[in-house]
Amino acid sequence: MTAVLAVHTEPEAIPAPHPRFAWREVALVATLSAVVLTVTAGRYEFFGDELYFLSAGRRLDYTYADQGVVVPFFAWLADLAAPGSTIALRFPAVVMCVGAIVVSALIAYELRADRRIQLAAAFTYATTSLITTQVALSTFSFDATLTAVITWLFVRWVRVRQDWLIVAAGLVAALDMQVKWMVPLVWGCLGLGVILCGPREILRRPALWVATGILALSLVPILYWQSQNNWPQLAMGKIIGAEQDATGFGPLGFMPQWLALAGMLGSVLIGFAFWGVWKQESLRPYRFVVVALVIMTTFVIATHGRPYYPTGFFPAMFAIGAVTLWQFDRRRWMNMLLVPIVVFSALTYVLALTMLPLSPSWRTQTEDAIDLGVRSGLFGTTNWTTLVDTVADGYETLTPQEKEDAVIVSQGYWQAGAVEEFGGKHDLPDVYSPSRGFGFFGPPPDSATTVIYFGLNTAEADLRSRFDRVERVAEHDDPMGIPGIDRMIAVWKCSGPKQPWSSMWDTMTTLYFDLGHWQDPNATTRPIR
Repeated sequence: MTAVLAVHTEPEAIPAPHPRFAWREVALVATLSAVVLTVTAGRYEFFGDELYFLSAGRRLDYTYADQGVVVPFFAWLADLAAPGSTIALRFPAVVMCVGAIVVSALIAYELRADRRIQLAAAFTYATTSLITTQVALSTFSFDATLTAVITWLFVRWVRVRQDWLIVAAGLVAALDMQVKWMVPLVWGCLGLGVILCGPREILRRPALWVATGILALSLVPILYWQSQNNWPQLAMGKIIGAEQDATGFGPLGFMPQWLALAGMLGSVLIGFAFWGVWKQESLRPYRFVVVALVIMTTFVIATHGRPYYPTGFFPAMFAIGAVTLWQFDRRRWMNMLLVPIVVFSALTYVLALTMLPLSPSWRTQTEDAIDLGVRSGLFGTTNWTTLVDTVADGYETLTPQEKEDAVIVSQGYWQAGAVEEFGGKHDLPDVYSPSRGFGFFGPPPDSATTVIYFGLNTAEADLRSRFDRVERVAEHDDPMGIPGIDRMIAVWKCSGPKQPWSSMWDTMTTLYFDLGHWQDPNATTRPIR
């Protein structure tokens, strides 16, 4: 009897309480980031893709040639609320940036990290070079954050085993599918990570297959559209790979840029994340995240994709790395080394937001595609209004009778977006372009017998094969400019199309976007219909 009583009176082990979420600290970082990013969002002029999204938003559809409807939809809203405002256009991207900061802290919280570690994860994402790129309106702006949310939901499921989280991840993936078509790859990489490292229990949960079904259903309208338009997205992979190689960011240049996006502090935490999931017992259930990142990065390198494609896993990696770092038995010199790393990361972030873009007086002449990539980051894409003024000068050479049925055709989709955005003061007619997604907006009407065509000054031979009369009427060539915007630009008056536009358009449309410093590996014009 005494023995039994002794057993009942022994103290039971009390599990350690889960740390609280660092609401105040994370809210402070998120709020400061939102203010800083919003205030500085207008420092760059419109990027070319942003002008395209504005044009796509004016032609809202359930999907497009190379992305879903979400980004054009937000561009449309911004255009309604504040026409011409770069800050309004980029505000949704700012919200996505702030969301990724919060998700970084949430993932650290799921790993039982205390408030300091949660703050460290949030601070790391908030000061990466990645966030200064993400703030421009793009499919990447949304995709990176939505991928982070999917990862967070899976990480939380590992801790609490609530199956509704898996279904929620499927719904987020279906939404991301309407942004950028990388999410099936993300979903597959996470699945392979689970198969290889566990927790394999999730594979037996019906919720996983419900979530996968939701994602699969979201592909149906996209696949239907692609099948009706000759699968342009399949062809884009080779085009993007060629562009990456031309700009020096092919397989050999991938990892340096990938690490640059993570920043110095972020790169350190990613390194600790790799070490932690194999050495720390508490982090082993989350190995699948690290493996998913490795698989996706390997695939993107092999296919010559963009270095930012796998960065949606960065919030999780920062959180895992921060937890590992705090639990690591560090020497004093290691702690001292962390101080300049943190300071450097913060200083780089501040300089990027305050010093860029650089003064136009610092520009040098672009000689190749690598120069164009550097120019875009340091100076942005500028002088759109100069381009449109040149087009307007060409348009004014038309007689009143010629203007009655005239249209404008742009060689590149960026330039077509610029005419739509800035051409209002010149009362220009409708603009068309056979370039990439713009080409799918449709050809000019067959009644358009006079065309103001503009693009690189190398296009005249192709124009003479398509029109009876071709006359160069304006040009602009700033030696320090960007080809296709304010350098190597010519404007032609073309009349007497040799075929109806409805027939000729199919032979003009192309996914290749000529920026003047590289050559299409296959052909100058590649039909996409």
